[in-house]
This record gives sequence, structure tokens and C-alpha cells, in this order.
Amino acid sequence: MKSKLLAVLASLVLINSFSAQAQVSASTEKRVVSSAVPFLTFSPDSRGAALGDAGVASTPDANSMYWNTAKLPFLDRSLGSTVSYTPWLRDLVDDMGLLHAAIFKKVARDQVIGLSMTYFNQGNIEFTNTFGENVGTFQSRDFNIAAGYTRKLSRDVAMGLNLKYIHSNLIGSQVINNVASKPANTVAGDISFYYTQDSPTIRNREKGPAFSAGAVIQNLGGKVNYGRDRYFLPTNLKLGGNLNYKVDNFNQFNFLVDINKLLVPTPPLRDNNGKIIKGRNPSDLGSIQAIFSSFSDAPDGFKEELREFTGSLGVEYWYNNVFAVRTGYFMQSSFKGGDKYVTAGLGLRLKNSYGIDFAYLIPVSQGNALANTWRISLIFDMQSKKVSDPSEEAAQ
Repeated sequence: MKSKLLAVLASLVLINSFSAQAQVSASTEKRVVSSAVPFLTFSPDSRGAALGDAGVASTPDANSMYWNTAKLPFLDRSLGSTVSYTPWLRDLVDDMGLLHAAIFKKVARDQVIGLSMTYFNQGNIEFTNTFGENVGTFQSRDFNIAAGYTRKLSRDVAMGLNLKYIHSNLIGSQVINNVASKPANTVAGDISFYYTQDSPTIRNREKGPAFSAGAVIQNLGGKVNYGRDRYFLPTNLKLGGNLNYKVDNFNQFNFLVDINKLLVPTPPLRDNNGKIIKGRNPSDLGSIQAIFSSFSDAPDGFKEELREFTGSLGVEYWYNNVFAVRTGYFMQSSFKGGDKYVTAGLGLRLKNSYGIDFAYLIPVSQGNALANTWRISLIFDMQSKKVSDPSEEAAQ
């Protein structure tokens, strides 16, 4: 990414864009809810992305640490890993990318630990002075490292916890608008729950339906500081359901629905002088207070609050647990960003130990920066033999 335009953009990202304090004219109803480090909300893996960004209650796999850590105890493998890559905004630039990796290990019959890393390369920024002269470049980058633990609370219910370290280095140590910038560092956590019908008669059924549901709150933590002001993390509430229908021993479908709500303040309504005429000033709120007030702080009331929910629909078909075809749809209110896109993807599992997934995004409207976004994921089930308890395998 080059030119003065990008330098200005970097400045706006630092000083204004990642703040939930954006000033909105009284003549418009469009108030987009925003936060710092938005890469934490990008779907990192191909399977979830192909399902319209639905994954809270999908059948568990090695990417469950991002979607819902509580799913991991229901895996029939004791050790597995995954790595995914997404070229980002390639219709606009050629040097941005999202890399994600995760690994899990069963440590007891009903307990699993996991580790994941997400790295977001935002490309090279070329800084110029007022005369258009080059004064240096910088590679903008963010990453987060997460450790997770989950265990079953009963045969059908599990709870998961993640602790993550977040680092965001947007423009290094530049001085912009007389403000010295610095990288932002913080810690955050996730809490998740998962329910599935895990009785033997359901798990080993020849055909028929089974239902799963999940709930996750992601990125619970304090604000981040890039040098002057403090900005909210993208604390997220996700609710999801999955109806698995087994046609026979070879064919099955997953029908998924996810609902998402960003738990950060809605920008207040301001007049042309910047004075708040309706709503609350986000800078007056702490992180926890903002989470609760995010359900009732929209200037236009309940109608606007409903617009802040996004929805994901996904359908997945599996043949003999070897080949998968996926499609999905993501929808967001036009008053809150207006992202709407169709997704599609394929999956393949080889020798019951290796897998590859691919996803492709098709925007509903022209001019969407996410057009032609694709993802690829590799999955490694490093425990070649299916086991219900690692300790049982060791005793054999």
C-alpha cells in the first residue's frame, strides 16, 4: 500500500477509525459500530468462511478454538492441527494477508487444551511529507496468540475458556497530527458453551436428525492504547445452531444459523458542530459498562439495536465423511455497514488423517472490497487412530 492516501488512511485508523466515537451528522441514520483490532472478527478458516461465517455450533474440528472452544471435547481425535491462509483485499492491494494456525490435544476423557495464532499482515505503508517526498516505510501488522481449555460439564454440554495476547502495530512510532503513536498490547478472553446430542444412539445413528447449539462471548478485555486515546476491543456475542441430518450411512447435511452482535458502543448522534444530541459519549464508558449498554445505547432505539445484529446461514453436505460441498450467506443491515455476500467452498479428507478446505466469497453488490476473497486451510489429524481417551490408548 503506497502514496499519501495510505499515510492519511493510517492516520485516520490511528486517531479516529478504530474508535467507537465517530461523529455522525444529524442528517444520516447510518452509524457503523467499529472497534480496534477488527482482524479478530475475520473468519480465519475456509470451512467457516464457506458457510457464510457460521461456525458456533458446527461439528467440531481443529479450527474450533476460534469459533467455539467448547466444541473440542466432542472430537473423536486426541490430537490435531490446522493452518489457513487468506490473501486480503487482493482486488485493491497485493501485500495483505491473514494467517491462522491452531493445535489441540486431549489431556483426559472430557478435557482438551488448545493453542492458536492469528497473524494479519496489513502491508507496507509509505510515508510522505507535505511536499510528497518519501520519508520512510513501515509494515503494518497485528497478531494474537490464544491458549484454550475446555471440558465437558455433562455428557451433552461443555464449557470453554480462552486467554489471548493481542499485539497491534499499525504505523510504528510515527508522529501524526502532533501525536506520537506506539504499538498497542493487551490481553483478552473468550468464554464459550456448546450443547450437542452426544448419546450413543444419536452419535451412531444410521439416519435422522441431531441438534447442536452454542454461545460465545469473544474478546472480553480492556481498551487498547495507540498513544493518546483508548479504543474498545471487538467484544462479540455469537449464538448459533446446527441441525445435522443423516440421510444414510454415506450422506449427511448440516444446516447452520449464526447470529452475531458487536458489544461496543453505538456512535452517538451529533450535530454539525460535533455536539451530542442523542445517545451517549463512548469515551465515558468502561469496557464492561459498554458491553451492557451496547444493547440499549442506539440513538434510534430498539429498531436500530436490531440492525446491529448480523446473520449467517450455512449448508454443508458430506459424502462418506470424505468429500464436502458448502455454501452460505452473510447479511448485515445497510445502516450498519451493509456487508452482504454469498460464500461457497469444498472440503476433502484423505486417509482419515489429512484434509484440505477451500472457500470463495461473492459479494451481492458491486464495488465490495471483499470481492474475490478466497481462503485455503490444511487439517492434520496427527493421532492416526480414533480414541475416546488418550489414557486408554497409552494403556494398550
